[in-house]
Amino acid sequence: MSDYLEKIKAQIPNIQPFAGKYAEPVEGSYITYTGPGQLKVPDKVVIGYIEGDGTGPEVAYAAIKVANAAVERAYGKSRRVLWYEVLVGSKAEKILGSRLPDQSVEVLKKIRVFLKAPLETPVGGGFRSLNVTLRQIFDLYANIRPVKYFPGLPSPLKRPESVDLVIFRENTEDVYMGIEWPWNSPEAAKVREFLRRELKVDIRDDAGIGIKPISKFGTQRIARLALKFAVENKRRVVTIMHKGNIQKYTEGAFRDWAYEVAKNEFRDHVVLEEELAQYGGKVPPGKILVNDRIADNMLQQLLTRTGEYDVILAPNLNGDYVSDEAAGLVGGLGVAPGIDVGDWGMMAEPVHGTAPKYTGKNYVNPTATILALELLFRFIGWREAADLITRGVSKAYSEGYFTGDLARQMTDEERKVVKEVLGTQEFAEKVAEIIKTEL
Repeated sequence: MSDYLEKIKAQIPNIQPFAGKYAEPVEGSYITYTGPGQLKVPDKVVIGYIEGDGTGPEVAYAAIKVANAAVERAYGKSRRVLWYEVLVGSKAEKILGSRLPDQSVEVLKKIRVFLKAPLETPVGGGFRSLNVTLRQIFDLYANIRPVKYFPGLPSPLKRPESVDLVIFRENTEDVYMGIEWPWNSPEAAKVREFLRRELKVDIRDDAGIGIKPISKFGTQRIARLALKFAVENKRRVVTIMHKGNIQKYTEGAFRDWAYEVAKNEFRDHVVLEEELAQYGGKVPPGKILVNDRIADNMLQQLLTRTGEYDVILAPNLNGDYVSDEAAGLVGGLGVAPGIDVGDWGMMAEPVHGTAPKYTGKNYVNPTATILALELLFRFIGWREAADLITRGVSKAYSEGYFTGDLARQMTDEERKVVKEVLGTQEFAEKVAEIIKTEL
């Protein structure tokens, strides 16, 4: 694997890989924040990257190739990125003795804006998710996941072109806070005893305990961001996804607090579903419809009434579920990007995991990571480069270039559009070539 990676790295001139210790960037300057969500981006900018685990390094370097091509095509020599490696995950543990070393955290605090390739998260035990930890350290409270169909991608839908969603998933609360105890721990016993004694709630002695906090503050800041995005990008609908019929004081409160923001801060821009009767059942021109749906119903309606949904606002767990289902409508997690945004930083990442069985095989689809960098460029204001990435990926698919994960999903009829099945690096190089020569 190391020789394979070294060969890939050698093809990328403007990276600064970790070389035994952290050193100052050889060129460029950091992004600075002048206020909450207010960025100052230098033309020669330092952006961090975390290689990740499993297939993470392969997709990270593939995406950087495409990003470099887009920056060069959009800006010539006037703008440039220095990609600065920060160690997190298994590589950090081998070299620095920890999966999340303090020195790596300090470097990320300087850089503020970075790409994170997939990191390993054990199931049922072991260390805590580093993905969640990074989001919480930097208070990246909004996980934003666009899901859009590219013509040619395999889809189970009859009309996949109707899929054009942006999911805003609250990122710091809910069960993802990791406040839980094993059933046989002293802590779980104390919680069970407290519930019985003080609140008259009985829980079985063999039950593990988890706590699900959802706050007004956390809810309303992501609701504000989602509604602001909808207004600025002329979206049609913002749907609050919740399970408030059962979890009334967490997810039900999420619904109520989100509506408060819509009514109190965006009144001139929105119309509530309950108000449509006074407009003849139609959304007035220039207004955004704000409605809500119960989570389980929402998941099936994405399949049966796909085109009715646009921007989806959800608590952490619901947002995880709905974004994965939505990705399945347009080719799977291999084409699903995400970006975690806070008031003082951002982390671009693919939605998929580390896919360890494919490590070093040049097989996995890099599109999700490529599009994660498209999101990063869009959020730092480099929209021209972001547009080129989107167009480059779309054109690669429309010309018949696919990776193996997509080709294997296709029916015999769908395979007629396939010109060539490419590996991870070859697909990235094809997209970069299209950006440089065809756009």
